[in-house]
Amino acid sequence: MSLFVRLADWQTDKATIRDIRQKVFVEEQKVPPDLEWDEHEETAQHFLIYHHNKAIGTGRLTGGGKIGRMAILKEARGLGAGLELLKRICKFARISGQKNAYLNAQVHAIPFYEKASFTVTGEEFMEADIPHVRMELTLSESEPSENIDDWNR
Repeated sequence: MSLFVRLADWQTDKATIRDIRQKVFVEEQKVPPDLEWDEHEETAQHFLIYHHNKAIGTGRLTGGGKIGRMAILKEARGLGAGLELLKRICKFARISGQKNAYLNAQVHAIPFYEKASFTVTGEEFMEADIPHVRMELTLSESEPSENIDDWNR
């Protein structure tokens, strides 16, 4: 497969992460920049997904198992990158000791997250003028051979 997910560092990969999120959230979805960039950027574990060595998407994991800021560039949608990125973030959360993961899904994306076994657990609410719902996933036990140090191998 030509998709590859790697751990990203905010300080090192900030320009790439910002470029993807700027295009998807700020320009395409009209999220105000002051809502897109927050206090969690420097402490979150960021992820980048590549297709043929080009960064096409990003996501992050913050405290308590919250997945957020999942974004795939418009021209790369339909490659399965979003689902691959989500699965890898969940795997990282699991081998990091998280028992559950959750996210605030845009309502139109509920079927996408349901494909990854997330379930709606809350009422619809507005975030950045876009309807969202909270979705959760119980993470399965780690396989004995899984190790956080093996992540990018």
